[in-house]
Amino acid sequence: MVARDRSISVMSEPNMPVGVFFTWSMDVACKKLGLTRRHGADIEVTDNLSEVENSDLTIFGVFGPSEKGEGSSTPLISGKAKEYDSKFGSVITEMIEESYETLKCGSVVGASTPITRIVNDGMKSSVCVMGLGEEREEVSEKSMAKLGAAVAAKCCDCNAKNVSFVIDYDLSNSSFSSFVAEFYDALHSDNRYKTRDVKTKAENLELLTIVCEKGMSDEALIEKAIKTGRAYAAGIRLTKDVVNAPHNVLNSESLAKAAKRVADESGGTITHKILGKEECEELGMGAYLGVARGSETEPRFIHLTYKPPSGIVKKRVGIVGKGLLFDTGGYNIKTAMMELMKFDCGGAAAVLGAAKIIGNIAPEGVEAHFIVAACENMVNEKAMVPSDILTASNGLTIEVLNTDAEGRLTMADALVYADREAKCDSIIELSTLTGACMVSLGKKICGVWTHNDDLAKELEDVSKTTGEKSWRMPMETEYNELLKSKIADLKNIGTRYGGAIQAALFLQNFVSEDKPFAHIDIAGPVWDDAKGATGFGAKMVTEWVSRQGK
Repeated sequence: MVARDRSISVMSEPNMPVGVFFTWSMDVACKKLGLTRRHGADIEVTDNLSEVENSDLTIFGVFGPSEKGEGSSTPLISGKAKEYDSKFGSVITEMIEESYETLKCGSVVGASTPITRIVNDGMKSSVCVMGLGEEREEVSEKSMAKLGAAVAAKCCDCNAKNVSFVIDYDLSNSSFSSFVAEFYDALHSDNRYKTRDVKTKAENLELLTIVCEKGMSDEALIEKAIKTGRAYAAGIRLTKDVVNAPHNVLNSESLAKAAKRVADESGGTITHKILGKEECEELGMGAYLGVARGSETEPRFIHLTYKPPSGIVKKRVGIVGKGLLFDTGGYNIKTAMMELMKFDCGGAAAVLGAAKIIGNIAPEGVEAHFIVAACENMVNEKAMVPSDILTASNGLTIEVLNTDAEGRLTMADALVYADREAKCDSIIELSTLTGACMVSLGKKICGVWTHNDDLAKELEDVSKTTGEKSWRMPMETEYNELLKSKIADLKNIGTRYGGAIQAALFLQNFVSEDKPFAHIDIAGPVWDDAKGATGFGAKMVTEWVSRQGK
């Protein structure tokens, strides 16, 4: 029995050779954002152990010891692994006898040590053992995701064509989609801007066969899990591609076209509306347009709307992402690390990546509005300067004391739009907003600010499920006094201390007081200095949206 799915739509560039990309001429800005392709390897699921005979590499999953000292003190080899071990002279037992105590979830035995080679009908097959976690440990989405990444890493190491993963799990549960998503995500290679020394991860890999003991109890669920996992991988890949793109490729126009493709490839579940400068002016978006005046390309206000296939809507939610496609700081120009400021669109990237996923998995009961006010924060003769007064679309006036606190200005109008135009019941917003949040929480955890305890609990649960770490931060209303201007309703910065809290309080002014709203600062985890964009936020948003219709 075999379960296979190839139906997921991908945002690829079939006619774009490696190393060829669209960039500026002297007079015309880039109009197209090239995107990476999904790795071409397929995934099959079977309960037939003989399938491993066709594999170049077979990875056997084995439970490790309990950290509490409970359970077996010797390797727990069961199911298909035990059958194979008996057939080939206890090769698995011998491999892990000395390493059993260090066998954790996702760790590999036979990776750094010589891999046993089994000769079978003239064919050689490499064998290694991978830890599945502790005995009797609940199979969580987090552990399955870790295994997916570990299997992909092993495929990259050996560069095999056909790989089998033998696992004593029931794959007819939702956590298997996490394995698939992380497997493909770990194989992601961004070679868009290279012409030489181009390296593709596991470039020879064609097939991963998962051999499971009892995973074929519901083939339909397995096929759905594979499709869902691929959808997640596609969305995360899009998120990374947007953040990794340089400024001379990514601008408001090229991002808007990428957003339109998300809608076009959704199978009809997502529609798009792209507002230009005149339409934004008609809506009174003075805060957003104040920042956009410095951009080379005209502003593009992106609004994607997802509606469930059944047409039944229990809740309407809004997801707003900060879309600063490059941030020089404006006239309060940045004096260090400006080259990293392409990641200031991390919120927008996560929102579009989540929209890509939602369009493919099509959750019922929820209508979702994905909103991005896209522009750059640049310096020219039109750009805003310190002391300017901007008027947001809800009528509030804002004194600009620092042009490098521009993201909250663009999102002010985006939040008003989500509240009043899209009429969302609840709203979350993601942004790479403050260095202050990074000082507090580091580079692995995002901060969550909300007055609504129910929404805070929802986001906490989502964070635990997806593995994207978050921490609820205080909304100290006393700090509102620090945002009051002498000549306008608000000023865009407060004092040095408590800057992340003040930013959240500023944004709260643009959402109705009685409406659930959360500000999520992803400045830390959106970027990894060694690897680049992490794709952070796409899974969190997707999981939160999916739960709203239940």
